[in-house]
Amino acid sequence: MSFREETSDLAVLERLVELPGRDIVDVGCGGGALARELRSRGAGVVGVEISEEQLAPAIAHDGGSGAKYLVGRAQVLPLEDASVDVVVFMRSLHHVPAADLTRSLREARRVLRPDGIVYVAEPLAEGDFFALTSLVEDELEARSAVQAALSESSRAGLQRSLTVDYDVRVRIADHDALRHRMVSVDSERAAIFDARERELAEALAELGEAGEQPGERQFVAPMRADVLRPS
Repeated sequence: MSFREETSDLAVLERLVELPGRDIVDVGCGGGALARELRSRGAGVVGVEISEEQLAPAIAHDGGSGAKYLVGRAQVLPLEDASVDVVVFMRSLHHVPAADLTRSLREARRVLRPDGIVYVAEPLAEGDFFALTSLVEDELEARSAVQAALSESSRAGLQRSLTVDYDVRVRIADHDALRHRMVSVDSERAAIFDARERELAEALAELGEAGEQPGERQFVAPMRADVLRPS
């Protein structure tokens, strides 16, 4: 039985990191939702994604928030030395190849100011939602590699100063919503999802619990947040 607090990624980030007035880089910013939330809380924000195509949704939905968006990778951030207060990896570090994780943390350390913070929030490889999504892409090794890299963060000039485990409730409206969630992260998943469509539909109906709306399924997904500081 889990006794972890059920909350949101943003609520934990707000609790652990001072946001107003800080210069923050959101590495792997995706559609820009976090970047916009950070801007609304008074932070200066740079969102980084691996291509113009990946950045397009964030720019399209920005709505004049004032966030900046740059093409780059965690391994080679498009930022000057000691130029930001906080580097955020929100569910993004496990998408970095395992061999490049320490290099990416070292890059985060490079762009940090002396009193800066690296914040990493990662899904854990457990629970029904992990079992469901593993039918499309099994991230067990990737997620385990991240935790190993964080435990050896001293190799990147960082030290783990705080770790918090928590749960996030995931609501999936229906089969199409699950497909969108999975494929929007990586378009190459589309073919796998479609090939296993029946198996995924059955798993979606069996795992988790019934939601509030007809056909909706709910899952409790375990997360871990780490605050790392320069060593």
